[in-house]
Amino acid sequence: MEEVNETTYVTRFVLLGLSAHPKLEKSFFVLILVMYLVILLGNGILIIVTIYDTHLHTPMYFFLGNLSFLDICYTSSSVPLILDSFLTPRKTISFSGCTVQMFLSFAMGATECVLLSMMAFDRYVAICNPLRYPIIMSKAAYVPMAMGSWVAGVVNSVVQTSLAMQLPFCGDNIINHFTCEILAVLKLACADIITNVISMVVANMIFLVLPVLFIFVSYVFIISTILRIPSAEGKRKAFSTCSAHLTVVIIFYGTILFMYAKPKSKDSLGADKQQIADKLISLFYGVVTPMLNPLIYSLRNKDVKRAVKNMLIQKHFTE
Repeated sequence: MEEVNETTYVTRFVLLGLSAHPKLEKSFFVLILVMYLVILLGNGILIIVTIYDTHLHTPMYFFLGNLSFLDICYTSSSVPLILDSFLTPRKTISFSGCTVQMFLSFAMGATECVLLSMMAFDRYVAICNPLRYPIIMSKAAYVPMAMGSWVAGVVNSVVQTSLAMQLPFCGDNIINHFTCEILAVLKLACADIITNVISMVVANMIFLVLPVLFIFVSYVFIISTILRIPSAEGKRKAFSTCSAHLTVVIIFYGTILFMYAKPKSKDSLGADKQQIADKLISLFYGVVTPMLNPLIYSLRNKDVKRAVKNMLIQKHFTE
């Protein structure tokens, strides 16, 4: 009973962020703010053109619109908090605020993993079974696929967040991160977290490993099909239809792999530098990747560029 009473005192968490490096905070505030505005602008334009232009009412652009909306939600769940921490001497967040931030971050991350695998399947059908593409990827199929991605992400987030926030926190409320990152939060618990660890391992298998394997197998078939195309022009056109998605997948999963697979430093000085590096890499994962997604899809896609141009021209004439 005494332990339960102690946990009631933890009503707020302190986010360290880059508190020990105030000069970096000022520089990163400007940098992250500019990136966040680019994210809102770039992904917002993609969402508008995929709705506005009837030529883009296809499964690929429907998934792309979902991905852009997801990136806006994902960054909006953490970036305003990070920007505020760069300006506020006392970087605190309420227990309920931490729960909401963790829930949104988990939900968006898991949803993106599944959504990228759905986009890989779409590209597989388009290249390997082009004649059956309208039948397989009908609206009755691709809309539930996207909805299923969101539902799966939300369910996973409910499970992980509820398990984490049911743990007792006995006094130590300092989170060594920019946001309520679950691994940093679990370190503060004064109870056995084996259930949380097992749950996260299972979730990683479902939402990281399985989608990666699915995407890998899909691209094995895609590449083998492209290589069998006799003309060089045909190969180029076929590969251009999936190159943007493949680039996004490499950046997304490459960053995750780098975050968790790099070796750990053992000396205290090296460990301190590594903690800073881990935070900055996490920042890269959470901000740079959503910023690059619309740029990759718009710069490499003639349909999107044409749709944006037409929208701007029509707006100009209506004014």
